[in-house]
Amino acid sequence: MEEKVVAGAGNEDDFSRLEINLGNCIKNYGYFRSLLKPSTKLLVLVKANAYGHGAVEFASMMEQAGADYLAVAYPVEGVELRKAGIRIPILVLTAGTDFFDEIIEYGLEPGIPNMYTLKALCKTLEAKGLKDFPVHVKLDTGMHRLGFMTSEIGELTDFLRRTDTVKVRSVYSHLAASEDPSHDSFTESQVAMFRTNADNISEAVGYRPMYHILNSAGIERFPQYQFDMVRLGIGIYGISALPEVRLAPVASFKCKILQIKHLKPEDGAIGYGCCGRIAAGGTVIATIPVGYADGIDRHLGNGHCSFMLNGRRVPTIGNICMDMCMLDITGVPAETGDTVTIFGEEPTASELASVLGTIPYEIFTSIPRRIERIIVK
Repeated sequence: MEEKVVAGAGNEDDFSRLEINLGNCIKNYGYFRSLLKPSTKLLVLVKANAYGHGAVEFASMMEQAGADYLAVAYPVEGVELRKAGIRIPILVLTAGTDFFDEIIEYGLEPGIPNMYTLKALCKTLEAKGLKDFPVHVKLDTGMHRLGFMTSEIGELTDFLRRTDTVKVRSVYSHLAASEDPSHDSFTESQVAMFRTNADNISEAVGYRPMYHILNSAGIERFPQYQFDMVRLGIGIYGISALPEVRLAPVASFKCKILQIKHLKPEDGAIGYGCCGRIAAGGTVIATIPVGYADGIDRHLGNGHCSFMLNGRRVPTIGNICMDMCMLDITGVPAETGDTVTIFGEEPTASELASVLGTIPYEIFTSIPRRIERIIVK
């Protein structure tokens, strides 16, 4: 029998929950760790509430698993982890300039994408009398989102030589299309540019920071460029860039049937807009307590997808509501209180993403915090 640890208040048998499978998480971690040299450090992305999986719970699991670093998008996410007792280094990818006091107080390590941010941070550090504060220099090698361009490296290195307020812990960049073989030549050019600019920074500061550029797809497809550290994001949550690799799904979104109705044609239609049609021989529907406010996109309604109930796939019927949706369970033995799986082993998050023409990232991160996260050991 599975041991369950509730990650928040309440009971795992109530309404809806996102079950986080610790065993599958560790399997995925082990798979990616096996692709790396023993000396290569591993950073795990837990931004956006750990891609919707629960930041505190997931960060704790990764700390215990042996991750060397965590990364978040914003300072507030890092502060949450520190307050929860997470101790390993935390890189703040989008540090901005408004929360330096919190970054310093909670021992977070900011990513530095431009001179404006670097100078503002150094001014704050000087005012506090601090030196050698750890920072991570972000390079733009072709993603063209954030980071120093090649033309800006000279100004950066001149400044770094003159200041003792910061110490460059790492230099990093981000691959734009490492999962796509048609863009491999571009990926190679990104790596080459990264290596050159990172080496120029190392020479200027007189020591060698860590280098890292590989994301999850990069770890699988370009392990020769693992450098000193890699950043594991979507892969740890069960999504591989390789079609032949089937990682274990970490999250299973489940809920319980609220009510079952046996409807006849004369009962009319189902749901908002009267879009759900009752079959000539009658239709049995089950109402479940999740809707578009819970990440069930409205485009999944009206039979565009199906969920799992008692070993059978059951399609949606009618429009998705804010907090509920209806399923056509005609011919499927079921009772009020039975469990419905929105995604997990079947259907997968990737399947729902395909229906919506999007990516699994969006499926995961659309699950709001009101859905309880439960760690299943």
